[in-house]
Amino acid sequence: MKLKLALLAALIAQSAAADVLVPVRTIRPKEILTAHDLALKPGEVLGALSDPSEVVGLEARVALYPGRPLRPGDIGPPAIIERNDLVILTFRQGGLTISAEGRALGRGSEGELIRVMNLASRSTVTGRIAADGSVEVK
Repeated sequence: MKLKLALLAALIAQSAAADVLVPVRTIRPKEILTAHDLALKPGEVLGALSDPSEVVGLEARVALYPGRPLRPGDIGPPAIIERNDLVILTFRQGGLTISAEGRALGRGSEGELIRVMNLASRSTVTGRIAADGSVEVK
């Protein structure tokens, strides 16, 4: 019984010491977060982020307001393709590679799906953004 009480007391003390990450100023969508934009606030909020090193360098997906806890859906990797950017469309299958020029119809970061208009055929395709800024079509 004493062991259970000691374990419960340790868990309560540990959860009371939890901190949540909050912005110190209003951050607009598409802004990159820096260490100066963030602070730790005492408290425990389910699903809130608590490690500044995981957040610095990421992009705000929505408006972030001072004192409100950051959640994983509020931030993401910075976009490498903006709407209306010219991009290279690449199709690969076996030893065949076809490339064409396209115009991005949205914005996104590496690994996200994006719609692109092929400038030669004027058709719209969907592809995955590669690290080099090209779009791989399947």
